[in-house]
Amino acid sequence: MTAAPEIVTCPKCQRRNRVPAAAKGAPRCGNCQLPLPWVVDAGDRDFGQIADTASVPVLVDLWVPRCSPWRFVSSVLETLATEKAGDLKLVKVNAGDAPAVSQRFETLANSTLILLRGGQVVARQAGAAPAAVLRQWVEDALTSQVAS
Repeated sequence: MTAAPEIVTCPKCQRRNRVPAAAKGAPRCGNCQLPLPWVVDAGDRDFGQIADTASVPVLVDLWVPRCSPWRFVSSVLETLATEKAGDLKLVKVNAGDAPAVSQRFETLANSTLILLRGGQVVARQAGAAPAAVLRQWVEDALTSQVAS
C-alpha cells in the first residue's frame, strides 16, 4: 500500500497537481507540462514500491529526528529535487521508523544518502555536508551512473 498522492505546486505556472508516490515515468504539471519535483516519504511497508520501481534515479535520504543537521540537509535535497525535476526522485525515510530499510542499506550514520537506479545502489554519502558538497555529490553520482 502506497501513501496518498501529494499536492505539488508547479514552479512555473503555480498550478496545484496531485503527484503519486509511485508511478511510471516522472510527474508533470497537468497545465504547462513542466516536470514536477518528486519528493516522497517512505517506510518499510512501501519503500520497494516507491523507490525500487522508479524509472528515474532515486535519491534516498535516510535520516533520524535526533540528527540536528538533518533539517538543513533536507532543505538542500528538496531544492535539488526541484532543480532536477523529471530526472530525480527524492525519497525520505525516517530510519528510526523503518528498520528494514536501514538494515537493507546497512546505515550506520545519523544521515545517509543513497542514489539508486533500478533498486541498485550506485552511490552513497554518509553524514551531513555543506550544500555545495551535497550538490556536487548528487551531480557526480548522476553523471557517473548515466555513464555506466
